[in-house]
Amino acid sequence: MNWINELRRLVGADGLLEQAPDMEAYLTDWRGRFRGRAVAVAHPRTTQQTAQIVQLCAHHSVPIVVQGGNTGLVGGATPDDSGKALVLCTRRMDRVRQIDTAEDTITVEAGCLLQRVQEAALARNRLFPLSLGSQGSCTIGGNLATNAGGTQVLRYGNARELTLGLEVVLASGEVWNGLRGLRKDNSGYDLKQLFIGSEGTLGVITAATLKLFALPRTRVVCLLALPDLGAAIGVLQRARDAAGPALTAFEVMSGACVRLVERVLGPQRRPFDSEYPWLALLEWSEHEDESSAVRRCERLCASAIEAKEAFDAIISRSLSDCASLWRIREAIPEAQARSGGNVKHDISLPLATMELFVAQTEAALRVLSPQLQALVFGHLGDGNLHFNVGTQERSPVRVAFELEAQINEIVYSAVRRCAGSISAEHGLGQLRRDLARQFKQPLELEMMRGIKQVLDPQGLLNPGKVI
Repeated sequence: MNWINELRRLVGADGLLEQAPDMEAYLTDWRGRFRGRAVAVAHPRTTQQTAQIVQLCAHHSVPIVVQGGNTGLVGGATPDDSGKALVLCTRRMDRVRQIDTAEDTITVEAGCLLQRVQEAALARNRLFPLSLGSQGSCTIGGNLATNAGGTQVLRYGNARELTLGLEVVLASGEVWNGLRGLRKDNSGYDLKQLFIGSEGTLGVITAATLKLFALPRTRVVCLLALPDLGAAIGVLQRARDAAGPALTAFEVMSGACVRLVERVLGPQRRPFDSEYPWLALLEWSEHEDESSAVRRCERLCASAIEAKEAFDAIISRSLSDCASLWRIREAIPEAQARSGGNVKHDISLPLATMELFVAQTEAALRVLSPQLQALVFGHLGDGNLHFNVGTQERSPVRVAFELEAQINEIVYSAVRRCAGSISAEHGLGQLRRDLARQFKQPLELEMMRGIKQVLDPQGLLNPGKVI
């Protein structure tokens, strides 16, 4: 292939993988559910190299699958099995280009690890608040392409709200430099929003200008033991009234999740002497002194217990306490993976429907098979639940996967009745692409196809994903 020779010339021999063993890690998604083939894997070092690669592929009608840290959960960065696509990996584009503490912005390239961006901000006494379990391996480009959420959306918003400007290589190979750090720019369509959350189907994000924030002086974490999910929603309302914008995170986890962590990862530091149906974890961060924040958090917990919305509460007294309490929540995905996995659902719901949704869906799953067990946790503050379905302790995990189609029908039918979304923060990828057609209005789909046609008329960018 003459175009491969040209590609090799562009990126150098060390920037192109062509042998199957070398490409293996780039052809399977993080969960191991999707596997594809590729003609090669290219590692550009600059935006200009990326543009030249895209131009070359456009000229030879070669599909492109953009990949960052390959930590996605819906197969969005995995090529199909045709073997015709080029995987374009952004990991070598990892420079922090600029930090502006006067404007509170940071400009970074797409291949920067999320954790590196956080650390670069911290070194300048600033906070970049996007926080995910995979932050040590996921990249900013992937975070933006999927509009990542995470644990601090309640206060700071998701990736879309943290982005001021983008640099994007279009399907033609042209470079759009939209790296403006302006907080206000009402001079036409906000083009960057088209690319955020588009999962690499409209352009290749190569750099971004992101918002920074002042570091909070105080961080307090509280864990509450609750009777049910309805009580968690009540505590959330109390916390919002008491903390206002100081409420950084509000997470929930079912007792089944906590028991799974203890069973799979070994005995943990038990926060309470007894087991409870639900736990809520909230984080309070502000610029006042710690004693004031602790007192207000104590009043919040006391009022929740008095109203019988909570049985008990633990409040952090140190940074190590904060980390210890968060560890309970953060260990859930690892425990689920080590237990053999489960049928995953990343949904968002109106708070008013959430308790009934969980109750009715769990009941329907028990009817389908008494061996099934819902493992529910997530970001209650922004209405996002990870409603995963595994099996009871002595039942084989394969039972859940054998019933996956029926489980999905139960869960997604309930989501539709509640006017929720089938993807809160993971995206559609190839896992949920066809399902989205059942949830989106025909006019929405028509507009999405129209945008795709304008920006990628050959359909070469991440084909088979999203739409």
